[in-house]
Amino acid sequence: MFPAPLDNIFLFCYNSRMIRKITRADRDLFLAMSKEFYHSPAVAHPVPSSYHIRTFEELMRSEDYIVCCILCDGDTPAGYALLQKTYSREGGGLTYWVDEVYLRPAFRGKGLGSELFAYMDGLGAARIRLEVEPDNTRAIKLYSSLGYKPLPYLQMVKENCPE
Repeated sequence: MFPAPLDNIFLFCYNSRMIRKITRADRDLFLAMSKEFYHSPAVAHPVPSSYHIRTFEELMRSEDYIVCCILCDGDTPAGYALLQKTYSREGGGLTYWVDEVYLRPAFRGKGLGSELFAYMDGLGAARIRLEVEPDNTRAIKLYSSLGYKPLPYLQMVKENCPE
């Protein structure tokens, strides 16, 4: 299970902004924002629609490996973040991998991203890790200002999922 702060649906509230856990009622919202994210310059390529659906179903099944935070400006959903949990010997313990952060264009630059990362800093992880496209200078600037540093090695991946 994720640490106690993730046990509550309302994870973080500040002024009119809120971070909350995804619920089954967010299915259409999540699928729409997920597709927006995967058709944006922030990612190298889109993924099949079935991947979005499988991710939502996994989010509803368990929090063992992945959790989704819905980022809100007042009552309006502004974006989401997918966090994966793992153990890193190199990092010295529990590690959260920020798999995706997406804010709809109208909500960028309002501090929601910074608040998300402030919330994550309080989760008790030894390391928080993320990846970013090299040309996403706005995100890189934010991450750098929050203390994130580039890793000195290349990541590699092998795809075993059909589609």
